[in-house]
Order: sequence, then structure tokens, then C-alpha cells
Amino acid sequence: MIAESLSKLQSYIEQQGYKGYDPYDGLTSPLFRLPVFRTNKNLRLYSQQIVKRFPVNLRPIFGIKKGYNPVTLGLCIQGYSNLLQNSSFKIHHSELKAKMEILIDELVKFQSKGYSGACWGYDFDWQSSSVTIPAFGPTIVATGIITNALFEYYKLSNNARAKNLVLSSAEFVLNDLNRTNHGEDFCFSYSPFDNESVYNANMKAVRLLSQAYSLSNNPELLSAAKRALNFVIKNQNEDGSWFYSKRINDRRIDNYHTGYVLDCIKEYIELSGDSEPDDQLKKGYRFYINNFITPEGMPKFYYNNPYPVDSTSAAQTIITLCKFDNKELAARAAEYMIENMQSENGYFYFRKYKHYTNKTSFMRWTNAWMFMALSCLIKNPDR
Repeated sequence: MIAESLSKLQSYIEQQGYKGYDPYDGLTSPLFRLPVFRTNKNLRLYSQQIVKRFPVNLRPIFGIKKGYNPVTLGLCIQGYSNLLQNSSFKIHHSELKAKMEILIDELVKFQSKGYSGACWGYDFDWQSSSVTIPAFGPTIVATGIITNALFEYYKLSNNARAKNLVLSSAEFVLNDLNRTNHGEDFCFSYSPFDNESVYNANMKAVRLLSQAYSLSNNPELLSAAKRALNFVIKNQNEDGSWFYSKRINDRRIDNYHTGYVLDCIKEYIELSGDSEPDDQLKKGYRFYINNFITPEGMPKFYYNNPYPVDSTSAAQTIITLCKFDNKELAARAAEYMIENMQSENGYFYFRKYKHYTNKTSFMRWTNAWMFMALSCLIKNPDR
């Protein structure tokens, strides 16, 4: 079931040329070129959320075109890398490698300009309550997802371009992201445009620096990673969870941001040899498996509410469970998503609420993440 689902999804993504809608692409509507819409932060924020959350896809009505997102390309590179590690795909290895080289070409082209190292952002303006990030303005979230894919491909292939892009991105982290000091520790900002202390974003910087350290043995990278990691470790809640950010008014605890934190801590430990955070990692993982997936395999969005079932959350559930060698439960989550959230055309739906399902296809949010997640189950099938 999983192999067939993955094949259908891969065909859909490639037939679409990796292009598609995104939950946050509302500001690409021609409406937002008009003076009031272009400058009013609240109007932009609310409009973006309406387009994202409306049960029917409003994008064609508002002139929103399908986009070409660098994160989609990164996730597909990682998915292809996973497929390369399955002997069943051996006859397709040269084809997969050729596709990855093309996607790396595209990532080189789409790098954000004017920064100390390689970095990436989304292909649309993005508005939050605290910051406006322009199209292709770099974030550590986009950059960290892409470099993680490049790092995995390098480990598999010794591809020099992949290695050099990871090392270059470490310079972006060290020199272009802002830092908020918290005693002896600090938190990297979400982007060069803000000073937010967001745990999962900070951990993507930690993971990137750890990966670059493993390639270069540069102690400056590991030192910065350790101080930023300590900030997150010290802000773990007693039950093992983490809030989204340090801000008092942003204390949600959700599936995929928690999964990001766990994956990045585990990667840091493996690459640095520093086992000090191991107890906190185990505590966080216990909270995760006890609160974000039902015994039947339904991935939960919030720790205290199963709805909505969300494709990115579900994908992260599969990825995190695979990273912690719990493929049996990961397979259950995959089967739930295939049975309940995959279209006959191969793509995955956005969200399933208690009383209805939003069946919009989002290339980055639903399809690229689910492609990468399902490929984790195909990777090294004997493990």
C-alpha cells in the first residue's frame, strides 16, 4: 500500500513540475499590489488566513498562480535520496540522481541574494503578527529543511555541490541571523528580519551547524550550536513538551513543530558526540508518542485535540517515528493517511476536520512533505 501510494504521489509531483499552491500564498494575489492591501499589516494577515482556511480553494478567483517553492525542491531531493537506499529502486538510480542534479541547479538559482552564505525563503510574501518577510527573503526554516536534504544526499553520494552548499549555509546562520541572549545561551532568529525566539526554528540552525561541523571540524560551529541548543533544553516543559516560542502569547504545543525539535536534537547528539541532552530528548519523545498519534495511527495536530488531521503534521509524525526507529507505528500513520487523505490522482488533501475535509492540494505543505515521509518508510526496509 505504501509503495503504491508513494509511486502515485511521485508521479503527481513530477507531472506538476514541482509547482503548486501553498497555504500561505494568498499575498501573491494581484489585489496586494494595490496601495492599501500592500501596506496594511492586519489586512494582509487576515486575508492570508482567510485564503488558507477557507473550505473551498479561492486562489483561482483571486488570481493566485501555482508557485515554485525551494522547500518543495529540497524535500524532493531528500525523498529521492531515501529511494536510492532501497534496492527495489536500483534500476532507477541514474534517473533519480539526474533529477536531483536538476533540483540542485534550481536551488542554486533560487538562493536569496546579499547574504553571507547560501540561504532560501518561500516564493511568496509572508505576513505574521510580528514580521513581514518578502518573497525569497531567507528564513532558517526554509534554509534548514533544504540543507538537511543536501546533507543527506551528500552522505549518500559525496556530492561536492551538496556539501559546499551546507557549509556555505552555516555562514548564513552565524553571520546573518540575529541572536537573542538568554543568560549564557542564545536563540537564533527565525530570519534576518526579526528577533523572535522560536524553538523549532532555532533547532534547525543547531542541526545545520552540527551538520556543517561534521563536514569541517570547525569548533566555532559546534560551540554556537551548543549554546543555542542549551536555550531550547532549558525551556522544555516539565511534561517533556515545548511551546512554539518564548513569547507568552504563543504557547501552542503542536505536532510538527515538536517533531522538528526532537529530530534536530537527535541529529545534534549523533553528529557532535555530546550525549548531555539525551535525557531531555527521551522525555520529549515520550511526550510526542503519547500525545500526537492515536493507537489506530491517526496523527493528531495538537496534543489535546486530534483535529485537524493535517498532512504536514502527519508527515512529520512518520519522519520522527522513523528517526527514532519506530517504523511499525510510522507505517500505521502512513496507512491512515493513505486511506483517509489521499486523492485518486495521487496528491494528499490539506486537512481533515471533524465534520469536513479541505481537499485542496498544496505542493509544499501536503505533497512534498508526504513524499519525503513515505520515502522514509521505503528507505533501508530491512532496518
